[in-house]
Amino acid sequence: MSDQKIEKLLQDADRTAGRPAPVRVDVSDIRRRAKRRQVVHIGGPIAAAAVLMVALSIWSGSLRTTQTTLEQERIASLESQVKELQAQTDAAMSLIQEVLEQERRQQRLDELEAELAGIPDPLEEMQKQVDKTAFILVYQADRLYLELHQTDSAVEAYHRVIRLFPENQWAQVARQRLEEIEKKKSNKTESKGDLKWKRQNV
Repeated sequence: MSDQKIEKLLQDADRTAGRPAPVRVDVSDIRRRAKRRQVVHIGGPIAAAAVLMVALSIWSGSLRTTQTTLEQERIASLESQVKELQAQTDAAMSLIQEVLEQERRQQRLDELEAELAGIPDPLEEMQKQVDKTAFILVYQADRLYLELHQTDSAVEAYHRVIRLFPENQWAQVARQRLEEIEKKKSNKTESKGDLKWKRQNV
């Protein structure tokens, strides 16, 4: 078989094989994408060469009886190259599968981390509920004192807030309200005493 025929056969095999389909994977991390792209660039040409070599070996098998010893040696060399390329292709495909599997695992980990980040902290939620409860009690006590003028009930409610939530900001508000009530009471007592003294001296 002449070199021109072999060259024509190789060109036909190239046209038939076409370019290898690119492996497409959605990657969030640039470093992993670059690594995978490198693996795909290595695996694609190897796979195309392997297909070409397999086609050559099939073609050479049908013409084996008519070939010379030199051509048989060339075919044997091509077959060994095909086997070598096949082994390299298998190794590249195995590496690609491993990279894709790692990518899937990493993507799942990222999804789980995102879900975990979306779950509110239970301690923060409890603190919010405590603050809300303390606020409601102070608000009710304020209504008793300012709107309904039930000072004794308001004082009890303020004391309840201080007793139940001593470290809360609303307990501090309750303490301030109690101080205001005590000041008003003492001012009223003083003014009543002054009035009594004036009456006695008049």
